[in-house]
Amino acid sequence: MSNVPHELLYTKEHEWVRIDGNSAVVGITEHAQRELGDVVFVELPDVGKSFELGDAFGTVESVKAVSEIYAPLSGEITEINNEVVDSPELVNEDPYGEGWLAKFSFTTAPSGLLSAAEYERYINDEANK
Repeated sequence: MSNVPHELLYTKEHEWVRIDGNSAVVGITEHAQRELGDVVFVELPDVGKSFELGDAFGTVESVKAVSEIYAPLSGEITEINNEVVDSPELVNEDPYGEGWLAKFSFTTAPSGLLSAAEYERYINDEANK
């Protein structure tokens, strides 16, 4: 079973979101990094770039596949984690901590995100298909 911190929100594309006022930190979930395998490359956008909900804003490449990372909310990138660009294995080692990917600012509250309980049900349902 994956670690699903209850203080975070989630997407069905396996991103996590930590909301703090009008900003949000985004990363990929433990479930996603485990499915991907060893992450070997992370590509992130430039600070200042804006994205709409559902837009691809970066990629994570592993030994198994290349996966796009989708914006879980509409907003502007205010910071990227250069540490994961330099050391992509941080995504595997600490997906909810040092392996975060980007920070967004937003003016409209995010909607459609899953609670931890909803996300756990979602990944369990997906595993049973």
